[in-house]
Amino acid sequence: MRLAGASLVTLLLLAPALAHAQRYTGPDGRLRVALARQPYSPNGVSRGPTTMAEGGIQRILADMGAVIRVEAAALTPAESTEYGGWKKLGYALGHFADIVARNELDGYFTVGLLATCPSMPGLVAGLQHSGPTAAPLRVGMLWLDAHPDFNTPETTRSGSLGGMPVAVATGRALHNLRRDARLEPPLRDEHVVMAGVRLTDPLEQQLLDSSQIQHVSVDDLRNMTPAVFAQLDRLSRITDRIYVHIDMDVLDPREVMGHGNRVPNGPSSEQLARLFEEIFRRYPTASAIGFATIPATDEGGLSLAAVNRMAAGAVRGVMAREARR
Repeated sequence: MRLAGASLVTLLLLAPALAHAQRYTGPDGRLRVALARQPYSPNGVSRGPTTMAEGGIQRILADMGAVIRVEAAALTPAESTEYGGWKKLGYALGHFADIVARNELDGYFTVGLLATCPSMPGLVAGLQHSGPTAAPLRVGMLWLDAHPDFNTPETTRSGSLGGMPVAVATGRALHNLRRDARLEPPLRDEHVVMAGVRLTDPLEQQLLDSSQIQHVSVDDLRNMTPAVFAQLDRLSRITDRIYVHIDMDVLDPREVMGHGNRVPNGPSSEQLARLFEEIFRRYPTASAIGFATIPATDEGGLSLAAVNRMAAGAVRGVMAREARR
């Protein structure tokens, strides 16, 4: 699907995506990148997003020639006194959505640095409400995680909100939390593709089986098979923006030894970096990437290096796409 030398058929297929594509290059010809931190988790404030923001990625992006903006979601004093971590998280996600929407409208490519996966509805909401009018945009999501995070309060074994964000985002549970995050309407099932999932709870699997969510395997990710691009081709036709979400537990456990939910048989960050470079080079509406749940303990800095490697791959892809345009 390269534009240079593309056939008329390919150009016609890409026309709807091109109509909604954002430009991320400024008047000086440099790519604009926003590192958007969302430090709130269901259990408090995480240092993970700051660790990622200060762990070398700014230097890497600057060496690539990018203009960098760094921001963070924050609660108001009144919101900080609210009851319950889930309610505080919802408010924080609403502020985060505002940051993401502003980045998009200002022409900055968003790299989300997220405390945990429940940050995702805020990032998606920001893209959803970043259009030229008040009408919400259609957002497609490629969800890379060892787990589907598709539980509801009725199906969960652990009671953890960390296992629920995709169910929340698709309107299956916790509607007030989703609305506080400003994600309205919910994501449609057919706009979600799960990739690398390999551990589900039994009742969670029943929910997945009854949904219209699509899946690609770990081997598909490793080998960049046609199955991956068939799904992204589909998303590019039926949505206005595409978001790529990464829970660090999707990776080979050797790169995330400090992660409490690591699962065997994951892809490497090198493999995903190559995939992300191709995705963001190829698809005009691939608009943001987000990284969640970097381990608090990271011996040898392997997890931080993995984040930097994957983020740089995505940015290289955006740079190539912008140069081609």
